[in-house]
Amino acid sequence: MLIIMKKNAPEEALDNVKGYLIHRGFDIHQSTGANRTIIGVIGDTDSLDERAIEAMPGVSQVVRIRKDE
Repeated sequence: MLIIMKKNAPEEALDNVKGYLIHRGFDIHQSTGANRTIIGVIGDTDSLDERAIEAMPGVSQVVRIRKDE
């Protein structure tokens, strides 16, 4: 799963999203570019509600990556 933060999202919003994920046992990988920050969520994300994450302050979009079976 990828979480794309809004342009100029405050650091507090980023920390809240990361804390939410870490508290639920996920590893994360943060990639910070010139205009956007993307959080890669590592683990079985089936239990995560992407709508709830998209509703969090500072989040622009959630992209679920499907695994081939």
